[in-house]
Amino acid sequence: MMKAVLNMTVGLGVMVLAAQDIAAQQTRNCAPRDAVIERLATSYGETRQSIGLGSQGAVVETFASDDTGSWTITVTMPNGMTCLVASGQSFEELADALPPKGNDA
Repeated sequence: MMKAVLNMTVGLGVMVLAAQDIAAQQTRNCAPRDAVIERLATSYGETRQSIGLGSQGAVVETFASDDTGSWTITVTMPNGMTCLVASGQSFEELADALPPKGNDA
């Protein structure tokens, strides 16, 4: 499941990065990574659940709380700015098996 979530997270992050402009980092949805991580932990009890590398050296991460089910997807650019991409409720970890590599199914 973690691989599936990671693949979805990276895919979403790549789409967001394609549409994201450097100016978007100046919006209220972006801040230095340390501040974002601290806020997710203290305000929402979220910890990192998955991580992946997106285009242009961006790091895409999913944070979630086991207690409340809240989740947040972030993208951190090489300059250290982290932007919130999406958030929601009812996060759960699944143990789905991925198809073998090279399988077109």
